[in-house]
Amino acid sequence: MKNVLSWILIAFLTISLLNNCFSNSVQKEIREKASFLAELRTLYSSGDASKWPKPILDPDARPYFSEIGHLPEIQYPSDNPYSEDKALLGKILFFDPRLSKSEQIACASCHDPELGWCDSRTFSFGHDRQLGTRNAMSILNVAYARSLFWDGRAASLEEQSEMPIRDEREMNGHIDLAAGKIAKIKGYELLFEKAFGDKAVSKDRISKAIAAFERTVKSGTSRFDQFIDGKAEVYTDDELMGLHLFRTKAQCMNCHSSGYFSNNQFENIGTSLLGSKEEDLGRYLVTKKPEDAGKFRVPGLREVTRTGPWMHNGSMATLTEVIQFYSRGNPEHSQKRETVHQGVTLSSEKSGFVRLLDLTDIEIAQLEAFLRTLSTKPERVLPPALPQ
Repeated sequence: MKNVLSWILIAFLTISLLNNCFSNSVQKEIREKASFLAELRTLYSSGDASKWPKPILDPDARPYFSEIGHLPEIQYPSDNPYSEDKALLGKILFFDPRLSKSEQIACASCHDPELGWCDSRTFSFGHDRQLGTRNAMSILNVAYARSLFWDGRAASLEEQSEMPIRDEREMNGHIDLAAGKIAKIKGYELLFEKAFGDKAVSKDRISKAIAAFERTVKSGTSRFDQFIDGKAEVYTDDELMGLHLFRTKAQCMNCHSSGYFSNNQFENIGTSLLGSKEEDLGRYLVTKKPEDAGKFRVPGLREVTRTGPWMHNGSMATLTEVIQFYSRGNPEHSQKRETVHQGVTLSSEKSGFVRLLDLTDIEIAQLEAFLRTLSTKPERVLPPALPQ
């Protein structure tokens, strides 16, 4: 009996000791985590990016890298300086469906301010209800893009603004005929005179006015901006960890850097589906360089929660799905990698930036929490009265 009691006592003492050790270990881990988060919060909200932990970057990313932060001041081209009157004219033209052949489709049809300046569709409807072939990119912060469209076929907003007008799938209008229609609308005379000094209407002036307006479509101050300016309390611990993961383990900074959260380059993430009915040659269609097959422009991430579905083909419906895609390194890329286009054999070579990251579910949720802090409260934009 004494032996049994002794063994019970020993077992009890052993369990108590183990529990105490385990409890101390857990408490130590909690303290270390709290200390780490407190340090990160101090550094990231210091107002001085030079104090931040160093980002994890691939060597190939360094030439195009600049630290994330605030959006800089907008730079206007010398041949199209900003004026309030010009931007107002551009806004009216942006909402005017009379630029299209059917007089039913405006720029705002696919770039709706209430829908993040895109249209929340996989592909947009255009002339005669034709579907486009790529997801409509938002024009939010488009002033910071160095080239336009997913394939970068326009080098400026002035060049870009007339392309949808003449695209057969979109507005299907001839830009010269569109300018002629606008010139016949008496209510536009004063608007052009205020914007350009006289009443003359031309395709060049229409393009410049629309571009001037589009440059005004800019994000307001986000919680990310507030946080890095010293308001440490606006971030939760998960959002803080998401920011840190974005710059380190998740390696998002290889492509999504600068205040625009894009390096303005073209990357192949393995979504071109070469050899299938859904294939898209991407940047190759512009440059005709085989190495550009399957490359698409890296979009900015500000307002990203408002601009889904995501990817050039609108194939991803949630941000969680997008992050999981990158965490897995797109293993599906091993399929549908080759095609023959106009007698040229092309293959899709996935960027080295897209590789297995093996993020945990918690880390994926933290990254998404951070990305949500890049979005701002939508501003109500009332469609202007159209001149008659």
